[in-house]
Amino acid sequence: MNRIPMSLAASALLRAVIARAGVTRDRILLSDAHSIDWRSLTFTGERHLIELRVPGPDSRWIVNRMCAGLEEAEFSIPGVIVADIAIAGTPSHALDGSTSLTIEALTVSED
Repeated sequence: MNRIPMSLAASALLRAVIARAGVTRDRILLSDAHSIDWRSLTFTGERHLIELRVPGPDSRWIVNRMCAGLEEAEFSIPGVIVADIAIAGTPSHALDGSTSLTIEALTVSED
């Protein structure tokens, strides 16, 4: 099995988003992840694009729980501030009962 390379901020963000679902980690599959460096005049951080797939007949319930209020959520990630987070587009539902979604986020370093 190949692992998708992720920055520390991206992997911490992924864990925090999955924790919102209230299910075991193996219920939510990471399909792809990309992070690029981001800078403003006063801050440094990363932009993230995280693609997830939730298999099973209860996938819509899991995705709804994970994403409800996501844009206003507060995250406790050491050394990182989640400045912006949202679902990109609309989650898609497959015939096998799975649901796929993409999360976009901006994290800023606290230092």
